[in-house]
Amino acid sequence: MDKIFRRGFASDNNAGVHPLIIREIASANKGHEVGYGADSYTDDAVELFRQHLGDDAEVFFVFTGTAANVLSLTALMRSWNSVVAASTAHLEQDECGAPEKYTGCKVLTVDTPDGKLTPALARRHMHGFGFEHHSQPKVISITQSTEMGTVYTVDEIRALADYAHGNGMYLHMDGARISNAAVSLDLPFRSFTTDAGVDVLSFGGTKNGMMFGEAVCFLRRGLSDDFRYMRKQGMQLASKMRFISAQYRAWFRDGLWNEMALHSNSMAKLLEARLSEIKGVTITQKVESNGVFVIIPHDVAERVRQKYFFYPWNEAISEYRLMTSWDTETGDIEEFVRLLRSELK
Repeated sequence: MDKIFRRGFASDNNAGVHPLIIREIASANKGHEVGYGADSYTDDAVELFRQHLGDDAEVFFVFTGTAANVLSLTALMRSWNSVVAASTAHLEQDECGAPEKYTGCKVLTVDTPDGKLTPALARRHMHGFGFEHHSQPKVISITQSTEMGTVYTVDEIRALADYAHGNGMYLHMDGARISNAAVSLDLPFRSFTTDAGVDVLSFGGTKNGMMFGEAVCFLRRGLSDDFRYMRKQGMQLASKMRFISAQYRAWFRDGLWNEMALHSNSMAKLLEARLSEIKGVTITQKVESNGVFVIIPHDVAERVRQKYFFYPWNEAISEYRLMTSWDTETGDIEEFVRLLRSELK
């Protein structure tokens, strides 16, 4: 019997690729193009990024989000440096120690109530500058939108950038879900990245309708001088780069990125509304992007997960993470809620 595939709420990584992006990949699959990024598709994609991030942006495509984050830090740090991040950050929770392995640096974490760092929270690690027995803080890394589904405002980002720069540090942004944040803020990318003081941005499209491929974007001149060598040593220089770049041409064209992120965000709000009607279920975080965090009785959640897979977030309090995607449908949510209701009886 064929396996039944449901559109669940485990991750926006589980969603398929938008048909227009598939079409663009197929369109790029004609004839020969110079390899390693010296192709017309990559030229076009870089220009699109500069339109959205500013003329000074230097853009380098890589295969994965982990690579984008780790190589961004590699460009900014030496082995005796440290990066400050929220304890929920992908750098800490989901990179399998890659930042420490490849940069030699320390990851210094801060517990946050909502996934968002502030200067006051980061301050606990702001000491030991110039002291040779202490790792030297060099980068503050934030995630937009956060792993808790919350979104930094422009003022919050600018405050962190000013704080980092005032301490001789850089601000890195993990933008794996940057399109969801842009839709939530109803602002262009540049306003909460380049113009807010972000130095280096890991720009993601995979969670919002693409097949693969992320971009490391240096937003300040002089930071990317040696990055081409770092990318090669990091095994992230794509020989047939046009197939990453072509995706971004479709992704940016006619605001397709916005359409997909707007849909996934709106589906999360619908899911929030339906769950809030159910007695015995508690939503734990503001729903500002495409993630819903909810407490469900453990035995109930485990039964529901047999049909709709999703991940536990904090097992100690029976908190779970539900993610919507660009292809989530209203019917998916209604069926999920009906099943949850029936299991709670």
